[in-house]
Amino acid sequence: MDVKLEVMVIPVSDVDRAKEFYKRLGWRLDATPPFVVQFTPPGSWCSVQFGKNFSSGPPGSAKGYLIVSDIVAAREQLVAAGIEVSDFVHLGPAGLLNGLDPERRSYYSRASFSDPDGNVWLLQEITTRLPGRVDSVTTNFTSANDLATALRRAAAAHGQHEARTGQADKNWPDWYAEYMVREQNGKELPQ
Repeated sequence: MDVKLEVMVIPVSDVDRAKEFYKRLGWRLDATPPFVVQFTPPGSWCSVQFGKNFSSGPPGSAKGYLIVSDIVAAREQLVAAGIEVSDFVHLGPAGLLNGLDPERRSYYSRASFSDPDGNVWLLQEITTRLPGRVDSVTTNFTSANDLATALRRAAAAHGQHEARTGQADKNWPDWYAEYMVREQNGKELPQ
């Protein structure tokens, strides 16, 4: 059975204030019945909803993960929109450490911000998915930025490939495509 997460309900105390905040993030305000407010982050299949007496949870009790392909650019964009964002942290052997992951590995670098009620949004940088996490039959990029970032990673890896072989690769589009599909599906990358 195919099941897709469509909506996450977040508890807020002031619907109008929350609506202004999520607009400032650049999330799309979706058409809904009058008692529901729904926003969808760019490139996301899942939306958030809130409304007056819409959730039994206390305002500020929600926590969600937002996946980004370039956490530095994502943080800069949020700060430019007037959002207060934490400093970067990354996973280390004994827990969280300050700063970006030195190797910029997928799943390691993080930052967070909160909406006016205290609902927490954790940014997590992911460029390569763990095996089995993404449908290996399909490869897709949900935004031009994600595609451009994947192309830059493929270009850098391809440059190393050409340096190892000592010759220009006339078939670079096929190499890029193979790299990007394998990267997104968590498979071994071409050399």
